[in-house]
Amino acid sequence: MAKHIFVTGGVVSSLGKGLTSAAIGMLLERRGLRVRLQKFDPYLNVDPGTMNPYQHGEVYVLDDGAETDLDLGHYERFTNAPLSRECNYTTGKIYQAIIEKERRGEYLGKTVQVIPHVTDEIKAAIRQLATDDVDVVISEIGGTVGDIEGLPFLEAIRQFALDVGKQNCLYIHLTLVPYLKAAGEAKTKPTQHSVERLRQIGIQPDILICRTERPLGQEEAAKIALFCNVEPRAVIEERDKEFSIYEVPLSLVDHHLDELIVEKLHLRAKPLDISDWRQMLQRIIHPAHEVTIAVVGKYIRHHDAYKSVYEALDHAGIALNTRVVIRKVEAEEVEQEGADKVLSGIDGVLVPGGFGYRGLAGKIEAIRFARERQVPFLGICLGLQCAVIEFARNVVHLPDANSTEMDANCRHPVVCLLDEQSNITHLGGTMRLGSYPCVLVAGSKAHQAYGSLLVHERHRHRYEFNNQYRQQFAAHGMLVSGTSPDGRLVEVIELRDHPWFVAVQCHPEFQSKPTKAHPLFRALVQASLVKREQKKAEAGRARAAASAAAGA
Repeated sequence: MAKHIFVTGGVVSSLGKGLTSAAIGMLLERRGLRVRLQKFDPYLNVDPGTMNPYQHGEVYVLDDGAETDLDLGHYERFTNAPLSRECNYTTGKIYQAIIEKERRGEYLGKTVQVIPHVTDEIKAAIRQLATDDVDVVISEIGGTVGDIEGLPFLEAIRQFALDVGKQNCLYIHLTLVPYLKAAGEAKTKPTQHSVERLRQIGIQPDILICRTERPLGQEEAAKIALFCNVEPRAVIEERDKEFSIYEVPLSLVDHHLDELIVEKLHLRAKPLDISDWRQMLQRIIHPAHEVTIAVVGKYIRHHDAYKSVYEALDHAGIALNTRVVIRKVEAEEVEQEGADKVLSGIDGVLVPGGFGYRGLAGKIEAIRFARERQVPFLGICLGLQCAVIEFARNVVHLPDANSTEMDANCRHPVVCLLDEQSNITHLGGTMRLGSYPCVLVAGSKAHQAYGSLLVHERHRHRYEFNNQYRQQFAAHGMLVSGTSPDGRLVEVIELRDHPWFVAVQCHPEFQSKPTKAHPLFRALVQASLVKREQKKAEAGRARAAASAAAGA
């Protein structure tokens, strides 16, 4: 029988339940256990696909096309556990399944209620992952204890221990121990209240993970253990990390969390070996090089809107022993201030995905800057479409070129709606979603980066390069270096006369890991390093010339 770990949170949101769950999964995998992870989100949306990035952050897409919570990105970056649409449930998704059953008459005329029908559906979702080839299922409950919308999920995991036996379940509660400067001490009362609320629901946590800014004193830990009814050794400090989120697993190991979990769940596990992870962290803390890459986007003010992009850049830096300084640039700032001013001093440019007209002109201007100044560039999804529009207007001399997403009646629709999208009316779950194959042109920059002629990448888009303009673009120096196997869809474009200018219709950031940087991000950072060295050499020559002129 698979064992179950339930991760809940209290006091405030954004404490890092997803990161903690992912780190626990990684540690258990490193101890030879087969792990699956899932996230339950209490909101009524069926999935986050239609939600504003300012509210929710990025939508993380899986191979099977599921649009999921960004925490599943943490799961994939930290572990090798397979993820599918069964790994992310919302209240909306649960209720949708129940209503469909009710309409089909599967409840045989019964009154459908939160208990037992909603809780049974939640428990069924948990059981889906507990197959014969899985040792531990980690289920993260979104939100905080006390949220009205989260109560059915907490009730379901309370019942679950009764169904499978408490010896097969472990409850981990993540909470906050704030430090009050005025009082000069850490306060345990918020944690006490959070656990008290959890116990009123009927769940006694087995382990408490305490988020802190400062080290948790022995006195505070003992007080938390006493008032929250847990063993002193089960009060785990998780202090804010100085360098990287990838320090989290080491912090948990230092407090023996993996040993505690193995003991409490009676797991047969091998000794832990994370020496390679420690070496990776040393490269993060002590890099040999540094580059600055501008990410020019529409949702820059919300860090999580481009979470996977930022992580993928960091992964490339880790692989190349380089600190990647990310300059977050609002696309509208480029429109207002000009690319020369806003992008001064950068070594590379990345334009990520997005939707809508706002900021489009700024993205196009940033791409023109990268093309004309020979600055390494990577465009992703809308970033490819903006690169196509910029090239059409400024190189192919089609000044009114545009995407039909922005102007349905434009004279030169160089980007247009996918054929299969033409009759779709619903927004949710209807885009081109999930993993698709791509055939690359031999010898192209994309081929050199990947080292393979056939790759698979995840997609999330409705619009594509208009094939009617392929020949015109090719005649002016743009190479279509990647297509769908039937050659119909343009997947990758690049410029022949540029050091490194590549744009892709897919979302490569979703398949990058700290231990395995994505090839395109690695190539971008590598090209940016070369650009930085060239600038240094040019500056050195200029100083030498000025010095010689002054001496003369």
